[in-house]
Amino acid sequence: MVGQGVIQEVAVMSVAPLSVGFGRHRPFRPDEFPGPNNQFRSPPLPPSGDEGPEPAGLGAGWEHPDSAHTIQHIHRCGDQTGRGPNLTGDTCVRTLPTFLTLTAVAAVALTGCAASPASSPTPSATTTPVACTDPGATSDAVTVAGDATAEPTVTFEAPLATKATERTVITEGTGDAIEEGDSVAISYAAYNATTGAKLTAGGFGDAAGLTVNVVNGQGVIPGILKGVACSNVGDRVAVVFPPADGFGETGNTDLGVAATDQLLFVIDIKEKLPTRATGEDQEPTDGFPTVKLADDGAPTVTMPKSDPPTDLAVEVLKKGDGAAVTETSTVTVQYTGAIWDTGKVFDQSWGVGPTSFPVSGLITGFTQGLVGQTVGSQVVIVIPPGELGYEGGNETAGISETDTLVFVVDIIAAA
Repeated sequence: MVGQGVIQEVAVMSVAPLSVGFGRHRPFRPDEFPGPNNQFRSPPLPPSGDEGPEPAGLGAGWEHPDSAHTIQHIHRCGDQTGRGPNLTGDTCVRTLPTFLTLTAVAAVALTGCAASPASSPTPSATTTPVACTDPGATSDAVTVAGDATAEPTVTFEAPLATKATERTVITEGTGDAIEEGDSVAISYAAYNATTGAKLTAGGFGDAAGLTVNVVNGQGVIPGILKGVACSNVGDRVAVVFPPADGFGETGNTDLGVAATDQLLFVIDIKEKLPTRATGEDQEPTDGFPTVKLADDGAPTVTMPKSDPPTDLAVEVLKKGDGAAVTETSTVTVQYTGAIWDTGKVFDQSWGVGPTSFPVSGLITGFTQGLVGQTVGSQVVIVIPPGELGYEGGNETAGISETDTLVFVVDIIAAA
């Protein structure tokens, strides 16, 4: 059988450290479980009801150290949404176009609830470096045609089968080498290598693709990470991987991926992304929290002693010169979320890497605070309790129904 590649976009979820299953994306509600280190790793998605467009990424879920639940990124499992486990206690399964990330990433188009990454994915002396992956007869058998800016035509004789992941460079790029800890924007076309069926694609033309953080134990399913590692910007690679580096022993019934099916991804390495806002510093606004940045850009937020504003308030700390965010954008950001009254951080991407999600899939206050801001900017968004935030609060996250929320957001990219 021949797999041929014009990819139809399948409704899927975002990505995160992966276990492996897919599910449909739906914004998470404020009653979800926390992420690694008892912090939410989902972006601030809205309560159930408003469902934004599917993100474009692939990921997997991670397992909370204190729970048997598999955590998801931006996803929906039945009525369960977000990066938390589904509330019935069952393992959640996701769908495509945001599945590419493993953390609870991407979101984006293909997301999975698969292999569980470490709860602390930040590169460190105890984190195993991402190894380079060699080509093999299986990945060499894939033929790819077309320009890098457009979705490729992919031809291969199914079934493809390999015992270990193989990666072949189809086109060599001339850009910078991808290194450990980099955040990388990619385009991708995904196939069931066993049946030849086309799964999904993203990132070609003006479409949102996937952000991959090159660190073991988080971000995307291992097969995607192995395809990106040791590449150069401009490379086009074909990576074929067995279930162990894909959706694991469960497969993904929604995508038609059986437990024994292998996967093929054709990946274009588009660019390295900054990991922090790069815009011009602006004068702080009186009455807002104070933000102090570490050497890597991670913010420490100090709340003022005054009462919080009763309406949505936005402060620009750095002004970027990139494209303006719209209601239909998919953004890549670094963010920290904290509570005004206590200063407690309940959610952040720092230590994991930039994350992507559709603007329209977020809580109302976060969406309103982002729309109109430019890429490269750092903004502070203060969201009063009620309908603009997590109405009713979130006991697990330590958010009460009267809490005012503060988000510091670095806008890295928008598509």
